[in-house]
Amino acid sequence: MKKNKFVVLALAGVVALFLVLLIGIQAGGSREGKAKKQLTLYTWAEIFPREILDGFEKETGYTINYVNFDEDETMMTKLQTAGGGDYDLIIADDYIIETAIVEGLVRKLDKTKLPNYRNINPIYQQQFYDPEDAYTVPYGAGVVTLAYDPRKVSVKIRGYADLWDPSLKDKIGIMGNFRVINGMALKVLGQSYNTNDITVIRQAGEKLLGLAPNIRLIRDTGLEDEFLSGEIAAGVFYTDQATTVKLERPELELVFPAEGIGFGIMAGFIPSNAPNADAAYAFLNYILDAQNGAACFEHLLYYSTYAASDPYISDELRPFLTLPEGFNIDMEMIQNINEAAEEEHNRIWTAFKERSGK
Repeated sequence: MKKNKFVVLALAGVVALFLVLLIGIQAGGSREGKAKKQLTLYTWAEIFPREILDGFEKETGYTINYVNFDEDETMMTKLQTAGGGDYDLIIADDYIIETAIVEGLVRKLDKTKLPNYRNINPIYQQQFYDPEDAYTVPYGAGVVTLAYDPRKVSVKIRGYADLWDPSLKDKIGIMGNFRVINGMALKVLGQSYNTNDITVIRQAGEKLLGLAPNIRLIRDTGLEDEFLSGEIAAGVFYTDQATTVKLERPELELVFPAEGIGFGIMAGFIPSNAPNADAAYAFLNYILDAQNGAACFEHLLYYSTYAASDPYISDELRPFLTLPEGFNIDMEMIQNINEAAEEEHNRIWTAFKERSGK
């Protein structure tokens, strides 16, 4: 009887161990399945309308883990630290994507998983950061835009050079992007945004210092509000800001600078070691849908990068969100420059802010 008792206990132990292992496997499978139904999206805050995020979750069953960054450089540091992991889909600016691709942190797209890829406007493809369209899907584009209130300024602004007019003293607000603002002076001198010539960059820096008395505000976020309130009479704006002020006050003037304008594209990419690339493909394909894309761009207020979405954009917004027919102003994309040139730009920007009292 004692022997049989030991046998029974041994068998009971085996059964218990089997059950523990089975439960563990099922729990692990459950956790794995749950992980596979999550998209970790890493980008700026509020660049998608709520209805698009909710619609994606409802249609696909994925849950979106929306993680924000404030600057492209912050994103890049975290992506490097993660070795191309942690995030399933990142949307960032063109120049930083070029760096991520060079460092091997971006995976090539499997376009068979993107049936709506054909909806992209080819104007926004084959750009410097992804010349073969192997890695990215564009999501919105913008140009540097000047705006002014004709009732509050005496000069007719047609280009960057007009911003130096003495009548604009303490009346101008500018964005906080140093390459764009330093680049204005380069353009006035007939130079490229992307020159690596230190002598030329310094000449532009001296020119920029002459603009300092006219600067009232340097601000990235909310600059359009300061314009609408009358705090500034003219400014250098991002596309969404310029669109916002024109929609609210049609009498305000928007200007594409005669010297040529800075042009930029945001784009989505899948990191090289994304935990759930299938979730990223599903989301990209969802926003590439013509109607979904239109909803995105009406929220974003940047140029629509999906040709198929253009007809679905409202009549009120279409003139602002699609490039005007015959749009042929000299456009140049701001690209990465060498380290010495970048350091000189930073030195100039610091001196300019100090001279402006900002």
